[in-house]
Amino acid sequence: MTTLDDAAGLAAPESGLAVVATLRADGTIQASLVNVGKLAHPDTGAPVLGFVTYGRVKLANLRAHPQLAVTFRRGWQWATVEGNAELAGPDDPRPWLTEPDRLRLLLREVFQAAGGTHDDWAEYDRVMAEQRRTVVLVAPTRVYSNG
Repeated sequence: MTTLDDAAGLAAPESGLAVVATLRADGTIQASLVNVGKLAHPDTGAPVLGFVTYGRVKLANLRAHPQLAVTFRRGWQWATVEGNAELAGPDDPRPWLTEPDRLRLLLREVFQAAGGTHDDWAEYDRVMAEQRRTVVLVAPTRVYSNG
C-alpha cells in the first residue's frame, strides 16, 4: 500500500516537484508543475499536501471543483494522491486564518515543506503578498502508485 509519505518522498530530491491536475468548467483536465510538500494541516493537524499558487486558472478550477490529483515521480516510479483542495489566502479566508501573521507564516511553512529555502524572508513575504498567493492544502482521499 502506498502512503502519503511514500508519494511525497518520491519528489523530495527535486524540491517536491509534482504535476497537479484540476478539472476545468468544461470537464477537461488542466495540469501544471508545482512544488508540493507534506505538512500538518494548520487547523486540524491532519497530514496534508500543500503548495502555493497564484494562477488564476488553477484557482478558478479549484474554487468550482476542489477535487484534484497530485502526481509525484522519480524515474519510472510514480505515485498519485487524489483529494480535495482547501484554499487559504487573501481571497479565500478561513476561520483558522484570523491571526495577522498566520497567512504569511503558512506560506513559508508550505514553501519549506516542499524543500524551499530563501535568503531573504522579508522579500519572500513581500512578493507573496503582492502576488496575492494562495495556499492549497490537499486532504488525501486516495493514494496509489505503480510501486
